[in-house]
Amino acid sequence: MNDIEIVRAARSENRLTAVDFIWAVVKDFVEFHGDRLFGEDRAIIAGIGRIEDLAVTVIGIEKGKNTEERIEHNFGSAMPEGYRKALRLMKQAEKFGRPVVCFVDTAGAYCGIDAEERGQGRAIAMCLAEMSDLMVPVLSIVIGEGGSGGALALSHADRIWMLEDAYFSVVSPESCANILWKTQEKADVAAKALGLTAAKLFDLGLIDKVVKSKEVPRLSDEIYAQLIELMEIPTETLVAQRYQKFRKVGY
Repeated sequence: MNDIEIVRAARSENRLTAVDFIWAVVKDFVEFHGDRLFGEDRAIIAGIGRIEDLAVTVIGIEKGKNTEERIEHNFGSAMPEGYRKALRLMKQAEKFGRPVVCFVDTAGAYCGIDAEERGQGRAIAMCLAEMSDLMVPVLSIVIGEGGSGGALALSHADRIWMLEDAYFSVVSPESCANILWKTQEKADVAAKALGLTAAKLFDLGLIDKVVKSKEVPRLSDEIYAQLIELMEIPTETLVAQRYQKFRKVGY
């Protein structure tokens, strides 16, 4: 597939969503609700469970599979309370020494007036700031769309993986084409220029692993092995390595 075809595949209605991955990978999952400030956001599914014998905190951006579910989950575009809920669960994970696994699939954070009034930018910024110093391992996996700050808010991780037919970008190809050429007809050109595919981002050193389609059925084993490896790293070293990982971006 070329770049724009990968973008379309990442948006496919038949694609596995975050909930599918959570139930496939995590045993005894218990969902938590609310940000303890405003309310509940169904675009973010968060809770605790086990991968093999390892207790984990799991956070996923959920789009839903049909019209009813997509409305319930706001098409995977989280409100500030969703990101605050995610951060609450991450800080709880830090308190109890649980590693964090994030499943990322969003066209972007919700950009309505009500979201801005409730502090959307600050909520995303706080996720990034707190994840920088989180004292437990964090693994983020882009399973579909990785759009803008909405995706980045859950991707400040020790390891970032992407499915081979997912994309991760600061802007959608259509929006980029509109900005540069005043037409969406050049979305394919924009997609190529953005370098948003897993293969390209891996070559640039921005992600750590491309998950092939044939690897998805055994993803639980892969995640477990990665978390065990990260947990063997001393905490101060882990945080320092995370800092250096993002400092190296662009060099």
